[in-house]
Amino acid sequence: MTKITLNQSLSNNNIDFIDPKLINDCFYVAELELSVVLLMNDCNYPWLILVPRFGQAYDLTDLDYIKQRVLLEEINLCGEFLKENFQVDKLNIASLGNVVKQLHVHVIARSTTDLTFPKPVWGNSTAKPYQANIANKIISDFKEFIKNKIKSNG
Repeated sequence: MTKITLNQSLSNNNIDFIDPKLINDCFYVAELELSVVLLMNDCNYPWLILVPRFGQAYDLTDLDYIKQRVLLEEINLCGEFLKENFQVDKLNIASLGNVVKQLHVHVIARSTTDLTFPKPVWGNSTAKPYQANIANKIISDFKEFIKNKIKSNG
């Protein structure tokens, strides 16, 4: 297993490599070993996005096998966080790239009671922005979750 890290190097949110659409639609959360974690600004769904720090990566297969494994571990961490903090009946994990070509992975907590279940989140509802205090709490909770994982993994 890859060592879990929480990089503080993006304290100035140096995210120039991230597609502008993602920047406009999301909150910056944290930087993990391979990826920047974003929170989609849509409170209809608890929704994290992982963006690997490789500007020329468009598909998972553009990453070497080791980076693919690290990304999978980061996806698992995001899924675990969502399951521990929200009502989750099904995790939706997807890397589509039809609108934003840059490699990014959506990790979305779905509930049978959410706005559009069982339909996809895309194109079936209007995004409802988070209140700042709620978004900040999710971000803070995620960072605490990762710090606890680091402590427990030594």
